[in-house]
Amino acid sequence: MLLTITWEGQNTQDLGYLLAKHPDRAQQFELSYGRAYVFYPEVSSKRTTAALVLDIDPIDLARGKVGSGEGGLFDYVNDRPYAATSFMSTAINRVFGSAMRGRSEHRQELADTLLSLSATLTSLKDRGDETLAKELFEPLGYTVKTERSRLDEKFPEWGDSPYIDLTISGEVKLSELLNHLYVLIPVFDRQKHYYMNEDEIRKLLDHGKGWLADHPAKERIVRRYFGSKKGLARKAIDRLATGADEDDETAEEAEAAEEAAEEKAAHTPLNTLRLEAVKAAVLASGAGSVIDLGCGSAPLTQMLLKEPQIKKVTACDVAARALERAAQRLNLNRMPLTLKNKLTLMQASLTYRDQRFEGYDCACIVEVIEHIEPMRIPSFERVIFGYAKPGTVILTTPNREYNVNYESLPKDHLRHGDHRFEWTREEFRQWTTHVCEKFGYSCVISGIGDTDEEHGQPTQMGVFTKNG
Repeated sequence: MLLTITWEGQNTQDLGYLLAKHPDRAQQFELSYGRAYVFYPEVSSKRTTAALVLDIDPIDLARGKVGSGEGGLFDYVNDRPYAATSFMSTAINRVFGSAMRGRSEHRQELADTLLSLSATLTSLKDRGDETLAKELFEPLGYTVKTERSRLDEKFPEWGDSPYIDLTISGEVKLSELLNHLYVLIPVFDRQKHYYMNEDEIRKLLDHGKGWLADHPAKERIVRRYFGSKKGLARKAIDRLATGADEDDETAEEAEAAEEAAEEKAAHTPLNTLRLEAVKAAVLASGAGSVIDLGCGSAPLTQMLLKEPQIKKVTACDVAARALERAAQRLNLNRMPLTLKNKLTLMQASLTYRDQRFEGYDCACIVEVIEHIEPMRIPSFERVIFGYAKPGTVILTTPNREYNVNYESLPKDHLRHGDHRFEWTREEFRQWTTHVCEKFGYSCVISGIGDTDEEHGQPTQMGVFTKNG
């Protein structure tokens, strides 16, 4: 991701003072999701350009640093590390924070002055909407230029790219330019890389102060800014209309809280949230022995082995290759004896009775049931709830309703090519009720991941407890 800011005029080398970044040296900034670099490709008294480059590891972004697991290629085949998104907005705030607030220790009068500025963003995703860039930036006084190329010059039938290179230019304060970019970049992408709650309304109003309420496209901006969070969008629109200001925090406190929240949430993949939720449910059940059914490469087993409460963990999968990967992940050959004595690796199918499944306090079945043919679900139920009968069963599965939030997922498609089905929330509730009534369990259902007010959360979890 690349953003360049150019100032043309007199003594333009003073852009370094405004950005608080010296033109004579490149600087590097560590972010939770990658690195940001600032350097100046051109510096003179009449024209100076500063560049902000955001470098994100696409593999690291897809799999996460903790509890990484079997997400399939779906998590890797996307444009998130390359196209300008909320990652860039967050980097602007992190790297150019004082300039965004209109402060300059050495050139405050310059920070308060209208300058001849231009900004260029590469690979901004407008999905072919030829009017969007002008609709957003022209009312703010900018001259707008966009460039779009074909997806592949050798295959013109593929059509044009959904990405543009955007250049805006005008007479504007540097702080205004940065805040305009901060708010409007996510409006193109319609996604955020972090969880949004009520605090996001304050952030939008803070960065949109003085211009957003009067923007002719403010409602479209707000709705696209919040994406699927329609309730937050409605509240933000209402506050813009009434001019209400419910935030009593100082600007410094608000910005510090914003950075902390974004840094914390920026790199928390759904798989990590799911595994942490399952682990918490296991510990809350009081279980001392756990069987991880359909373990894959055993990320959950790896987490449970570290818990003193857990005295015995068995990782089970029908695929021998999965168990080989599990052994590699767990460093079985170099595992301390205390942990090795707690661990068993076992190959077995979940649709055939196996006495080795019996005698455990808890069974975990994480993102497995959707891989089973619907006709085999009754066999699965008998094997787990009728024969093995653990005191607690913790089962997670996708919420099909949430799939509308995955923009790269075609309509009515399932999340993974090997999924045989995906349940809505009501279908999952009906299934858990059936299991409880037939096998003598009770169940508590909860959601995992970002909440869409209409479609719920991406993962649904049922915690079954044996009655009596």
